[in-house]
Amino acid sequence: MILSKAKQARFGWMQSRSLMDRDSWSQLKNDIKRFWDSLSPGDKTFAPILVCNLLAFGLWRVPSMRNMMMTYFTSNPAARIVCWPMFLSTFSHYSVMHIFANMYVLHSFSNAAVLSMGKEQFMAVYLSAGVFSSLMSVLYKAGTRQPGMSLGASGAIMTVLAYVCAQYPDTQLSILFLPTVTFSAGAAIKVIMGIDFAGCVMGWKFFDHAAHLGGALFGIFWANYGAQVWAKRISLLNYYHELRRTKQK
Repeated sequence: MILSKAKQARFGWMQSRSLMDRDSWSQLKNDIKRFWDSLSPGDKTFAPILVCNLLAFGLWRVPSMRNMMMTYFTSNPAARIVCWPMFLSTFSHYSVMHIFANMYVLHSFSNAAVLSMGKEQFMAVYLSAGVFSSLMSVLYKAGTRQPGMSLGASGAIMTVLAYVCAQYPDTQLSILFLPTVTFSAGAAIKVIMGIDFAGCVMGWKFFDHAAHLGGALFGIFWANYGAQVWAKRISLLNYYHELRRTKQK
């Protein structure tokens, strides 16, 4: 009798615990959904980019992953593998300061860019810009015979920055920790591109000026001609699929 009651009590406690766990999980899912729904379209687009960058940043901390990260997550014209790193290096940061600075700038300009382009076009431009800026860096290093590896989202972020500055040149910007110092977006992008151009000519190596300049040029191009290119994406995709079918035959 006592054993039977003990089993019933234990079964009841397990049911109660199971219901509590289920309620807690449901509450957590609802809280996450409410938080996600409260985000702006720009923040929702920025979030997965941030997660990918954080994952790559974490992989750099794993000693056994170091060789793989050096091979695929750094862009180097002298490397055995060149193509994939031009894309993957866009999500790769080694230092805390590097990833913080890049993600801060991207978040600052992503809302305006997403509102102007839409989420799908923004992601297409961002990923394409990462590859294009890496390509400019590879070509510059190969042409000037400068060895070295590059990593980081700076080139793609420069595209977003240049696009916003070209679309809204009269917008007033300020510097972090110096909010009283303001300047127009149009003037800012001219100064930044001027510095990067000088860096390419003078051979400065502290930043990847070729990637920055390539990203900025891509952003200005998209601000002026992106709508026309985007409008033709369906016909371009159909042409691409026709080429694939022809090759398969």
